[in-house]
Amino acid sequence: MNKRDLIDAISDRLGDKKTATEAVNAVLETIQETVAKGDKVAITGFGVFEKSERAARTARNPATGATINVPATKVPKFRAGADFKERVNKGA
Repeated sequence: MNKRDLIDAISDRLGDKKTATEAVNAVLETIQETVAKGDKVAITGFGVFEKSERAARTARNPATGATINVPATKVPKFRAGADFKERVNKGA
């Protein structure tokens, strides 16, 4: 499912595609802005979105074998909640 499919699924429930599009965009933008600031977004039963820091490291190019210095970076991270994990394990 991509973003368009998600909007279609939500518009089926709400009855209005414009409202569904605005809702999906608002939720995603709010999560992105909050995590980018360094705060955590915890949705009970669903999961937690947060910023994680990766330390600088030395990697190896598999094609040439040359070593590469990879700088430290910040990445988004998601941890699924218990209800989400349970639903995935049940398959529905």
